[in-house]
Amino acid sequence: MFKKVLVANRGEIAVRVLRACEERGISTVAVFSEPDRTALHVRYANEAYPIGPAASRESYLRIDKIIDVARKANVDAIHPGYGFLAENAEFAATCIDAGITFIGPSPDAIAKMGDKQTARQTVARNGVPLVPGTDKGLRDDDLRGAALRIGFPLVIKATAGGGGKGMRVVHEPGEFTSALSSARREAGNAFGNEEVYLEKYITSGRHIEVQILADSQGNTIHLGERECSIQRRHQKLIEESPSVAIDDKMREELGKIAISAAASVNYVNAGTVEFLYDTKDNKFYFLEMNTRLQVEHPVTEMVTGVDIVKEQIAIASGRRMRYRQDDIVSKGWSIECRIQ
Repeated sequence: MFKKVLVANRGEIAVRVLRACEERGISTVAVFSEPDRTALHVRYANEAYPIGPAASRESYLRIDKIIDVARKANVDAIHPGYGFLAENAEFAATCIDAGITFIGPSPDAIAKMGDKQTARQTVARNGVPLVPGTDKGLRDDDLRGAALRIGFPLVIKATAGGGGKGMRVVHEPGEFTSALSSARREAGNAFGNEEVYLEKYITSGRHIEVQILADSQGNTIHLGERECSIQRRHQKLIEESPSVAIDDKMREELGKIAISAAASVNYVNAGTVEFLYDTKDNKFYFLEMNTRLQVEHPVTEMVTGVDIVKEQIAIASGRRMRYRQDDIVSKGWSIECRIQ
């Protein structure tokens, strides 16, 4: 097991990871921007180091500064939390190059799943069902033709997107050109990448995601599902586990599909595979994979009794998972509500 871990984050998630390390007997290192000098995560850690001013681009997003602290503090591993650099393939690769373990998946898995179109193409090779849509790299004229073939309503999505940025639902052909221009512009501003693709818009869909854990010995399990269909502006408001929309047979099938999606990139560590469930046709479609710990992970922890963060740390240290699929039993109900 690691002797010392740096948490490259702040706030609630930093404290969450620091606590898991403490309970495993691991010494901890925090980093902080100037306004966070007296924050809880700074006071909780065994050591803490400044990394810059308030702006995250000058502190928590500075890979060079975080690696410098990691070397100075002589840490074994870095946990990215969620947000900031958690799904940054360059950061994961830089950690590895510096001889520091990144507590998360490989840079290759992060890169492939971080691009939604590459992710679609990758999981499709393992037979994972996809929402009907387009390939990447199409020009506007090609997308207009594809839109007529897919039919309306449809949704325009940013290839590098997330959080609803660069996303537009188009109900009529006459709305398409302006929606496409708007989506490209927003995607470029948000992600520095204007590329978009099209998907059929499922009007009777529910948003269901599956938590998975995978170790480096080839063992992958799922921890059941969370439903996050209640959203505002494409941001999840309520997370619930288990979902009221599916039964045990469907739950088992969905778990197997999620594991297959993870296997398509030789996934190791914790991750979440997101699906759209078409209640009208009773079919599941792959949406994306989040290659990190999610805000809503405690919902799953409450019903399964599995400490996902501790498992992340153990898996990253090279240990075999102590759980088998038969060990995972959901008990009770858990709901998380985000107050905005």
